Amino acid sequence: MSAVPEVLFVCVHNAGRSQAAASLLHHYASDRVQVRSAGSAPADEINPFVRAVLADRGLDITEEFPKPLTEEAARAADVIVTMGCGDACPVLPGKRYLDWELEDPAGKPIEEVRPIVDDIDRRVLELLEELAPVSR
Repeated sequence: MSAVPEVLFVCVHNAGRSQAAASLLHHYASDRVQVRSAGSAPADEINPFVRAVLADRGLDITEEFPKPLTEEAARAADVIVTMGCGDACPVLPGKRYLDWELEDPAGKPIEEVRPIVDDIDRRVLELLEELAPVSR
């Protein structure tokens, strides 16, 4: 693993789950972890309810946008976290993969998006503690 580990979050549209995970990990990790997100079939825009839930937590992702998954991004990552992209996610030898089974927030009301983001938040904190624990 690199001196500063790199995590790539991948979902189908890069409009909800992977954007939330990347934003949360970036917020918590600061410069201890490099973070990217991508989608196997990127949407035109980020889910507005995901944006709103993150904004409620003080995280501004207005400058973010769905990005396509590239082999370059996958090769650069130390850990690839997939979220429902199935066979569309790349499988590269020597990479560590985590598959987070999460509901897709697409088409759900904000009341149903909040618990999805809460679940992502919990998993992100666990991953951060493993990859770059804070010295005590």
